[in-house]
Amino acid sequence: MAKPSRLSQETINEYLKKGLWETTTWGDIWDRNAKLYPNREALVDRKSRLTWRQAKQWIDRVALGFLELGIKKDDAIVFQLPNWVELAMLRVACEKAGAVCCPILRTMREKDVEYILGYLEAVGIVIPWRLGERDYFEMIQSLRPKLPALKYVFIVGDDVPEGAISLKEMSLKPLEKKYPADYLKQTDMPATEVSVVMLTSGTTGFPKFVEHPIAARVAVAKGRAELHKYTKDDVFAALSPTGGGPSNNSYLVAPFVGAKSIWLETFDPEEALKLMEKEKVNYPGAVPAQFLMIVNHPDFDKYDLSAVREIPFEAAPSTGEVKNKVAEKFHWCHMTAAYGAVDFGGTCEPSPDDPPEVTWNTVGKPLAGTQIKLVDGEGREVPKGEIGEVMGAGPTCSSGYYKDPEATWQAWSKDGWFKFGDLGRWDEQGNLVLVGRSKDMIIRGGQNIYPKELENLLITHPQVADVAVVAMPDPVLHEKACAYVVPKPGQTFTFDEMTRFLRGKQITSFKLPERLEIVARLPMTDVHKVDKKVLQADIANKLKAEAKK
Repeated sequence: MAKPSRLSQETINEYLKKGLWETTTWGDIWDRNAKLYPNREALVDRKSRLTWRQAKQWIDRVALGFLELGIKKDDAIVFQLPNWVELAMLRVACEKAGAVCCPILRTMREKDVEYILGYLEAVGIVIPWRLGERDYFEMIQSLRPKLPALKYVFIVGDDVPEGAISLKEMSLKPLEKKYPADYLKQTDMPATEVSVVMLTSGTTGFPKFVEHPIAARVAVAKGRAELHKYTKDDVFAALSPTGGGPSNNSYLVAPFVGAKSIWLETFDPEEALKLMEKEKVNYPGAVPAQFLMIVNHPDFDKYDLSAVREIPFEAAPSTGEVKNKVAEKFHWCHMTAAYGAVDFGGTCEPSPDDPPEVTWNTVGKPLAGTQIKLVDGEGREVPKGEIGEVMGAGPTCSSGYYKDPEATWQAWSKDGWFKFGDLGRWDEQGNLVLVGRSKDMIIRGGQNIYPKELENLLITHPQVADVAVVAMPDPVLHEKACAYVVPKPGQTFTFDEMTRFLRGKQITSFKLPERLEIVARLPMTDVHKVDKKVLQADIANKLKAEAKK
């Protein structure tokens, strides 16, 4: 089922007629690059440097190999790999073979992997044999009795265990000589169908599977490329895990414009610095927490990073002080704050021509064709300047949850509007300003407290290194605010200091945190976001324990 589950043919035809969608596939784009720039480098990681011609050859051979194995249209293949060049090429190889692919984080363990493979009824998985101390092949072998649909285990690397298929050997077989030059055009998935399924990054329970039609992903790449004026001479780098987020530029924008992308196998601040200097990276992709680790590295100033022209601050909220420190270290290059979601796709993004107050304080205006509205609890649009819940629709949007119509229609309205779960307001210039997550909003006796407002103030305190504000249960008021603070090294921070500081910022009394917890670090999810569910559970357990005393 690669048809977009949520989109009617009428909507698809409208997108095509208006030019919001194109019939171009990623296979077409990589073929074009191989023809126009055959000897230019396309992909680089620690073990490989491939030109566009070499990448096309690898993709075509692997796609033909999939077909010769008997992989059929709409069969699912899962990838569990670090940031290797194969990740980028496998997406295109699957599309050319007509298969649906699903990249997952390499940190996922047996329970999640079993669920994902079973849900998708995946016929294949691509893994390393071993990486570090972990044996991925052994894990998959232990799961195979529970996964009757799983026929093929593909291994990336020189050493391949018995019972697995070497992806390298597949890429070395000149299968293209057996078939007409246009053979893969017959199996290449149409642009209006779903070629990639992405996972939501939920921190409890199992993830949902998000459909991304080819044309929607091409629309995002085109919108970003035109807005930022990216060219084939640019160099992108995927520093963060490449399930999505800021490294999407390496998946989408780089091939769209014919630019080179560099892939960092495992994030490490020093390795990231070395890579950016060596490869003269213009557009590194990472989350704010990773950029902060990079600029805090003691040897940061020893590296020549003058090629960097843009820093993306997306995939996780970032505070003013963090942004200011990163910008200063990177000599005040352009700072973007693109807004989107795995469930939706790209939505808003500031232009490089926007003044600093726009790029620093807003997420810009909607991309071409994308619609955003802010609504109150009754679904009515709120007046400009007022806070409302963010809803979106348009050609960059995903087409629903894979094989899950119930979840799809819970998340989208009947007329195609997706509820992001974020709260925002429009500024005077029509830029979207995010103020927090609706689920994070604390309701204290009927009054709303927005944690991000408090976090953005507290992080500016000279003794505070990191902060998260969460709801704690209260028998009378329902909820109160609790602040978790990581002090700077050698510093202390007290409840009275916090309260005085916030009162000095003219914060209304009911918004003040009524408890302070000092911690050495904040818990993080696999995609480097603060895990507020862990903090909420922690404070709830502490309150229960205290009540028993």
